[in-house]
Parts: sequence; structure tokens; C-alpha cells
Amino acid sequence: MYYVEDGCERCGYYECQKCHTRFLSQYIAPVCKCPDCDNEVDMEIGPDDEMAEETTSAKLIEVIEGKENVEKYDKLLSLAITGGDYDWL
Repeated sequence: MYYVEDGCERCGYYECQKCHTRFLSQYIAPVCKCPDCDNEVDMEIGPDDEMAEETTSAKLIEVIEGKENVEKYDKLLSLAITGGDYDWL
């Protein structure tokens, strides 16, 4: 979910309100699930346990359009994740 497919021309730029992770997604909506903190819902529960709620904590910051702009944001987020190691790009 961090990376969009090659040739993508439109995606959403999101920030999670819980863990402050920023990511791109081809799914565009006002809110969506964070790939870091919202994907860990345990659906196997015991008879006395309550069902965990699925949350949508990531809010849409901006819709990015254009192949060049999507590639630019993808590279910038990749640099932020790797701590600035741009040799692998």
C-alpha cells in the first residue's frame, strides 16, 4: 500500500491520525485504513472476547494526478522511509 503501481496516473496521499504514517494509495476516499496500525485486526476471538473494530484512521491530504507527480511523490516517500538513502533509486 505504500507504493503505487508503475504508470499510475492518479492516487491519494494519506496521513494516519494515530501513527502519523504518510503513504500513497490508488484507493481514493476521504478516509482509509492505515497499512501500519489498522491492518492488525485479530478476527480469531474466544467466546468471552469482544470483536475488534476495524478503523479508518488515515485521512486524505491530497489527490495526486499525473504520472510525473505520482512518481515524484512515490520517490519522496521512499526517501523518507529509507532515511535519505537515494543510491537504490
